[in-house]
Amino acid sequence: MQKNSLYWFTQDLRIHDNAALEAAQQSDSLVCIYIVEPSWFSAQRWQHASMGPHRWNFLQECLSDLAQSLHSLGQRLHVYYGDPEVIVPRLCQTYAINHLLCMRRAGSDEQAALSRIKRQLPTVKLERVDQYTLFNSNELPLPLAQWPMQYTQFRQHAEVCDIKPASAAPSSLPPMPALFALPSIERPSWLPAPTVNQNEFKGGESPARQHLDEYFKGALPANYKKVRNEIDGWGNSSKFSPWLNQGCVSPRQVKAMIANYEQAITQNESTHWLFVELLWREYFQWLHHRIGATLFHFKGLADSPPLTSYYAERFQKWCHGETPYRLVNACAKELKATGYLSNRGRQIMASCLVNELSVDWRYGAAWFEHQLIDYDVAVNWGNWQYIAGVGVDPRGGRHFNIEKQTSLYDADGRYQSNWQADVGGHLDSVDAADWPIFEPVPLE
Repeated sequence: MQKNSLYWFTQDLRIHDNAALEAAQQSDSLVCIYIVEPSWFSAQRWQHASMGPHRWNFLQECLSDLAQSLHSLGQRLHVYYGDPEVIVPRLCQTYAINHLLCMRRAGSDEQAALSRIKRQLPTVKLERVDQYTLFNSNELPLPLAQWPMQYTQFRQHAEVCDIKPASAAPSSLPPMPALFALPSIERPSWLPAPTVNQNEFKGGESPARQHLDEYFKGALPANYKKVRNEIDGWGNSSKFSPWLNQGCVSPRQVKAMIANYEQAITQNESTHWLFVELLWREYFQWLHHRIGATLFHFKGLADSPPLTSYYAERFQKWCHGETPYRLVNACAKELKATGYLSNRGRQIMASCLVNELSVDWRYGAAWFEHQLIDYDVAVNWGNWQYIAGVGVDPRGGRHFNIEKQTSLYDADGRYQSNWQADVGGHLDSVDAADWPIFEPVPLE
């Protein structure tokens, strides 16, 4: 019996260290697809669409680069627009597909959709591969059913584990099925209009590999821990996350680069801390597998919800950099303009929304999801729970003193000035009964 495979690319947009492509090499025919879903661009929960313009631009660059790589291997990337629960079964039935390949994803919504697709295709073998994480699901440092609710316990086990080495790209791939009909290239009406890229990130595996090579050529890895908390500056963090989170590069490839640097140039606390940051990302992936949709619940992993609500006016001012806090406003403006923000800036913004503005943390998480070029569901929502005190932080959340953060990370005001951040007016223009709040008039 012929083995006809369909490989559904998602967040694994590369040909190197790609276990699905390795498995596909044993097929008689192969179809490679990517599906752009209309639900990404429509406002759903918490008022914002998942896919904002920054990540959409980056994704299109990633797909273009992947298409060129597949072409060099005698294959082609077919991009479809629509619902995967319609497109995947239709392709399988039309081209007698009996082997469906895809990456194992942490997202609870994505897992549920894949289960519904599988029920439509009872005779098709579904193979999910682990290539978004350092560890395979059957090689975890701790059993998933016993996944710890504190990162430290995971780190202690994971740091001493061997990491599976990254694999090379295949030299060739099976052909497409005979008489395969190409998808329509007509642009759907629900796609957003193209916008100008306003950041320094170029999507795709080729730019990702180039960035890794450049980063590990000099002294940046050896100084990483000293500067990683800075609020601004290209070299003050690794900037791997946009490519990692679209799968243009794998965490195993990054780990291999760290090991090579330590062997060839230097090994110190900073080089190890790069690995520690990879472990944080890893921890959140498997935590999402463990807790599922609880990642999106208001009270998260806590016994009770936080004492916050939804203040529409406060939230809008926070999004657009119009709060009474100049540093927060600078962070908000950078995020909105570029789709990127330092880790320190993200924590300051999140703490302000939860602690100073008393707004439901999920609206902030959804805004970050919409804006961030490096959005990852497990990392974004896990970190927001962490700040809000309903996640894995045993101390019950983080409250950053904005004045202190300003003196530590932008004492000269350069960052705030660069983003033309001003101090906004009052947080509220109406009271709880929706009456206007007026400035008191001094007595003569």
